[in-house]
Amino acid sequence: MSLLHFYRTPSLSESARLALLDRARTHVSPDIAGITSEFCFNVETAGPLGDPEMRILTWLLSETFEPQGFGMSSFLLDGIEEEALRAGACGARLVEVGPRMSFTTAWSTNAVSVCHACGVHSIRRIERSRRYLIQADGGLDDEQVDKFLRLVHDRMTECPYPAALETFEHGIKPEPVRAIPVVERGRLALEHENRSMGLAFDDWDLDYYTRLFRDDVGRDPTDVELFDIAQSNSEHSRHWFFKGRLVIDGMEAPRNLMELLQAPLDANPGNSVIAFKDNSSGIRGYRIRTLVPEQPGQPGRMVPAEADYHIIFTAETHNFPSGVAPFPGAEKGLAGGGRNRGLLRRQPLHPGLRASVGGPPVRIPVEPGHPARDRDRGIERGIRLRKQVR
Repeated sequence: MSLLHFYRTPSLSESARLALLDRARTHVSPDIAGITSEFCFNVETAGPLGDPEMRILTWLLSETFEPQGFGMSSFLLDGIEEEALRAGACGARLVEVGPRMSFTTAWSTNAVSVCHACGVHSIRRIERSRRYLIQADGGLDDEQVDKFLRLVHDRMTECPYPAALETFEHGIKPEPVRAIPVVERGRLALEHENRSMGLAFDDWDLDYYTRLFRDDVGRDPTDVELFDIAQSNSEHSRHWFFKGRLVIDGMEAPRNLMELLQAPLDANPGNSVIAFKDNSSGIRGYRIRTLVPEQPGQPGRMVPAEADYHIIFTAETHNFPSGVAPFPGAEKGLAGGGRNRGLLRRQPLHPGLRASVGGPPVRIPVEPGHPARDRDRGIERGIRLRKQVR
């Protein structure tokens, strides 16, 4: 089914618009006179929406205090055909950027959940794109438009939309599952996949999984199974190195790395309440007067109560997603911190104050000449993980 389109303007606050205008004049063209913006909500439904459903969806997507900035027609066209503005008519250029179609964004998942909770069950997917109308004396050529696009979207997770979306279908077909001939070729087959897929298997892994599939299971593994094994049995998940036997110069150490790390706690637990539990720990806090639900799990008022508030420390060190895709990586850190705090409770209402710790500062990959490189924002905006300009 074709998509419904809803528009909300502006997508940028006035301060953000002026900042983008300044950057565009510096890095794209000094002839840019103005920039206006809007959101486009691309909505996929299982069938036509009735009037009640349309009213609810409009209420959810529109700005509460500025309903006049929401509608089913673009606010940027001003009577000109959209195709003409995308081509650069009247000295203006319309550009649009949004999420890649190959995956559903977290924003869409939440938006669809809200719609279903409000009774609009026919909503399947909602993706939000950003549209900019650039007004420039003499217009902009394709090279200048490309420079502008680099300023307004994350090329790792987003892409330009050359035309209004008509479907979320992207035309990419998943590769067929392959069987890896371990029974026939043994370890050599795993070594080849290890290199081509970047599985990071060491010699012990290669020997173990060769024996497992060839001798114990008696069949070839698939490439999907190998990839899953590489993730599930990674150091992040299994702590092979930190909990494994530690042999130095042929002599086995009495304690592994994890036990060495825990030794200070064992010797002097002090005020530790919980320690070495996933990514969280807790130290003893104070008894304070606070507000708690009168009927937990049900609607009701908050009432004063005495409660012990312990201090919870969480650590999220997901440097890889933060470096490769900064914004989704940051979302993972926030979500992980919230998860850790909730799962660390010993009682349904066991409260705590949280101190969250992220990984080392991860520098955002940006191009040479990008304004982020030229501004002092506390840390140099360079490239730490790997040079990933393109």
